[in-house]
Amino acid sequence: MKYILSIDAGTTGITILLIDSELKIIDKEYSEFNQIYPKPGWVEHDPIEIWEVTLKLINILLNRNNDKTINCIGITNQRETTVLWNKYNGKPVCNAIVWQDKRTNDMCNDLIKDGHNNIVNKKTGLVIDSYFSATKIKWIIDNVDNVKEAIKNKKILFGTIDTWLLWKLTGNKIHKTDFTNASRTLIFNIDSKNWDNDLLDLFNIPKSLLPQVCPSCHVFGYTDKNIINDRIPISGIAGDQQSALYGQFGFNNGDIKTTYGTGCFTLVNTGDKKVISKNGILTTLACDFNGNPVYALEGSVFIGGAVIQWLRDEMELIKNAEITEKIAKSVDSTKGVYIVPAFAGLGAPHWNMEAKGLICGLTRGTNKNHIVRAALESIAYQVEDLLNSLENDLQSELKIMNVDGGASKNNFLMQFQSNISNISISKPENIESTALGAAMLAGKKLNIWSSSDKILRFRRQEYLYKPNLESNERNKLMIGWKKAINRTKSN
Repeated sequence: MKYILSIDAGTTGITILLIDSELKIIDKEYSEFNQIYPKPGWVEHDPIEIWEVTLKLINILLNRNNDKTINCIGITNQRETTVLWNKYNGKPVCNAIVWQDKRTNDMCNDLIKDGHNNIVNKKTGLVIDSYFSATKIKWIIDNVDNVKEAIKNKKILFGTIDTWLLWKLTGNKIHKTDFTNASRTLIFNIDSKNWDNDLLDLFNIPKSLLPQVCPSCHVFGYTDKNIINDRIPISGIAGDQQSALYGQFGFNNGDIKTTYGTGCFTLVNTGDKKVISKNGILTTLACDFNGNPVYALEGSVFIGGAVIQWLRDEMELIKNAEITEKIAKSVDSTKGVYIVPAFAGLGAPHWNMEAKGLICGLTRGTNKNHIVRAALESIAYQVEDLLNSLENDLQSELKIMNVDGGASKNNFLMQFQSNISNISISKPENIESTALGAAMLAGKKLNIWSSSDKILRFRRQEYLYKPNLESNERNKLMIGWKKAINRTKSN
């Protein structure tokens, strides 16, 4: 048996899995890290804390499994989150700016007003939005003391979280990323598969900051023996959503998955065909079986499972996420209540950075149970908006969708999703698809599996949800949702 260590560096915490060559989870460690909110709309992480939490969890897992030889390491990560650091002392110049951060909204609006959106979209498949890395990099260069001078002296490096962790694991030596993460920066050309000089000029970002871009299956480097007392190849890296698609065995044209995490992300593999959306969906890069870049369509919902965290932490309506399924089933509907959780603006297909959250349809009879159910339903409605747009772009009906992520454990949510989207939903036995994908990419590079047939033997489905809602009821619910969305946009 061979063993792979998978590092899943998410938005709210780090998960480390030990996975065997039959794709079984042998051991797991998880820890949250701090979310920092310096100003309204700003979201930051401490890169040093992310590194220290990661290293601590790795050591716990390795010590507990010291009878097993780790063959390779895979890394998957929250994408777009931006770190700049000094390559000589290894210190970040400031906190990481998280993908949810909205401080560059005005910068984005100015770029859009100046007519740059079309060329950015053509080259990157993305839209100008504060979600992506480029404006975050520019903000740091323009606003953090001494950074411009340090860049002139070639002292500063940029990376997303995968690059930062790779740098640290290799003893401050390797500065690389993969195609999937690069494709989310707003400065990477997904046709030429290179950093784009025109876009670098547009955002005034020097090329000296940027990591080397490699396929997702690639020996990026080896762990430094002073870090974890072993020289292990780091042979798989992919951004979390592309990694989840790969972990759902979605390396073929037409394969689709939705991850229900902090946000919700739907990806469809379109193979070598670059589909440009007419419906606000992004074109991005994913991986084929060999870890080489292929095109994909992606829809992003900024606030998915995070709406449940909001109910728990800010509103204090629930003690934990698990109880929401029982609460939602305790009432037969929301009694007309809709929540639009636009806490970080609206993502695809609406792309409205200024939208704010909304609860509507309240009556004297509304109680906590209706609010909780409406929060869960809001996740499904947002995903349905993505699926509807994807079907229009692909000119075909989607029949079955793979799901993963923490909120996919909620049976009420999954059945409601199946009903509102009129689609069958396949939930795997192991919903840690993101970490699994990184492990599969790492293992593929070392030929732990020689063919896709050999790895497909280990696919295990736990449950298939099938739609059971009448079309007139579905339409009625969606009309209410569309009204709520429109009210949100007019705020």
